[in-house]
Amino acid sequence: MTGPGAAESGRPGPKADGHPRVAVIGVGNEFRRDDGIGPAVVAWLRGRVPGTVDLLVSDGDPARLIEAWSGADLAVVVDAVRASPAVPGRLHRLILGEGNPAEPYPVSSHGLGLGEAVGLAQALGRLPGRLIVHAVEAADLSTGTGLSPAVAAAADALAAAVLADVSAGT
Repeated sequence: MTGPGAAESGRPGPKADGHPRVAVIGVGNEFRRDDGIGPAVVAWLRGRVPGTVDLLVSDGDPARLIEAWSGADLAVVVDAVRASPAVPGRLHRLILGEGNPAEPYPVSSHGLGLGEAVGLAQALGRLPGRLIVHAVEAADLSTGTGLSPAVAAAADALAAAVLADVSAGT
């Protein structure tokens, strides 16, 4: 990977202050019910993670996701997903490059999103050093605010899992 902070290995290097660059990206829209879980987790993390961690909210556009995680040693993405069969509130943790390729993974709640961003970033050499996706299966993606009961019940466990990954990466 090239650009500011790139190390000789091709992986992003630490920030100028010596800390690894960690980015948490909450994907979603708080006005589409469960799609607001990503921004909600980012809001919950404020004040709970070191100031060296970048806390960002994204609408899921692939170009903006790539820009958000470019140069990061660790990027943690939080999103609502659709799965079949759906189990609203079920949590998923995926690490880029790990897992069984034959295993069906849930898809983002956005038309174009994380899968396309990863593929494009791979082609452009702009993947973070490590990418972890935390997702929760959505029950309601209609217009409105507030999480469905199933997603709200999973929110604390989701936020704690993200915090654990961030803590391990800082």
